[in-house]
Amino acid sequence: MTRATRWALTALVTGFLVSPLLVVAVVSFNENRYMDFPPEGLSGTWYAQLVTDPSWRAAIERSLIIAATSAALAVAIALPLAYVLRNYRVRLAPILYALGVLPFMLPPIISALGAQVFWNSTGHIGRMENVIVAHAIFFSTLPLITVSLAMEALDPSLPEAAQTLGAGPRTTFRTITLPLLVPSMITGYAAAFVLSLNEYIIAFLVAGFSVETLPIKIFNSLRYGFTPTIAAVTVVFILIAATVFSLFAIFGNLLRFLGADPAVLEQQ
Repeated sequence: MTRATRWALTALVTGFLVSPLLVVAVVSFNENRYMDFPPEGLSGTWYAQLVTDPSWRAAIERSLIIAATSAALAVAIALPLAYVLRNYRVRLAPILYALGVLPFMLPPIISALGAQVFWNSTGHIGRMENVIVAHAIFFSTLPLITVSLAMEALDPSLPEAAQTLGAGPRTTFRTITLPLLVPSMITGYAAAFVLSLNEYIIAFLVAGFSVETLPIKIFNSLRYGFTPTIAAVTVVFILIAATVFSLFAIFGNLLRFLGADPAVLEQQ
């Protein structure tokens, strides 16, 4: 395949993927209340409505709180699990690791039903913390993968050298291992944050309309018509996701998370 053919194919695929997003972005600046394309006039009113409208602003704030908190809790769950499985070589490590990955491998509706049954049995219904815990468990797979990959790539001579110099296991973990795992923790946190921000099924079944996250708010708004406000929310979602993934591509460990060969990364 020639270079011109590769560039043409890349441009074609990129255009195919980006064109719907560009259409939505243009529609979000529509002057009237309908998502006409091309728009008859341009206006930023619909973006201002995300801030001035109390219901949209509350949904955005609620989604950000849930995403930030659940992603942090997901990392807190995954870090000790990955450390124990990789460092102590537990006999049942493959089974435990499979259980850690299982929530993300199952359809979200199954995890959502399980979380709903649990919270209903406890009588703790319709609360934000229900969604936070459910998202943390469901998305803990992501930091578990990133931290496990970092543990595999960790140079074993570094902890051994620290222990030889008299450092105990806790000191070695705090001063040597943990700082080396921070990029992978950031990567897992960012992935869990973005996916939690966009998740609908679990949030709806666990808390219903009593905790109206942004995806639930969008679904509710669709019942009254397709307005440019929904397109504006979509653009905001895209910008947040692109920003987060760009940041952890720069500061985190995105290539290894996507399955890049460590030997190739070292050569680069």
